[in-house]
Amino acid sequence: MTLLSFTTLLHPGSDGTSAVGTLGPPGTSSEVAATQFARRSAGPDGPAAAVRLFDTYEEAGAALRAADVAHVVVANAYKAINHFYMDPALELTNVFVMDTPLYGLAVRRGATPVPDSPTIATHPAPEPIIAQLLSRKHTTHKVLHSTSTSAAARAALDGTADLALTTGPCAALYDLEFISRTRPIRMVWSVFARSVPDGSGA
Repeated sequence: MTLLSFTTLLHPGSDGTSAVGTLGPPGTSSEVAATQFARRSAGPDGPAAAVRLFDTYEEAGAALRAADVAHVVVANAYKAINHFYMDPALELTNVFVMDTPLYGLAVRRGATPVPDSPTIATHPAPEPIIAQLLSRKHTTHKVLHSTSTSAAARAALDGTADLALTTGPCAALYDLEFISRTRPIRMVWSVFARSVPDGSGA
């Protein structure tokens, strides 16, 4: 993964970066991005904040509003990220560009041959790259939406789906093997914190 740029828009709150929340479970691109942010925010000598994983970005946002985490990292490809931007209880503090781990189409080791029209589990955001990776012999396919790349990998593992569009870390975690080429996704990541009153009374 390549961290290409990092921009701090607002000074972090006085409570520091006690924990960073993002989308889980383990193995997601969001976890990798949140870990990078935690390390970057800690500086060269400070300890990195813990990364807490949630089933949805919305649950991570709720934890932020409840002060259970200090920051939440959200992928800009997420279709509902606008709710974070518009929420008056939150503010954008950092933006960075980072390549995701490698994505590919993966199958459970030892699985039966992939059918002509496979069911492919994927998070909705990277779904467009299925057509780039799927072999031409599969002229049609079905999509099974999952809440994360990790959940997609689990679907391939338990047989709910024939294939998963998932990342290298998830494939390793669930003992899947790629049957396609792999590629990263260059992604913008937004970091949110709780809003700090400006004291103007306006």
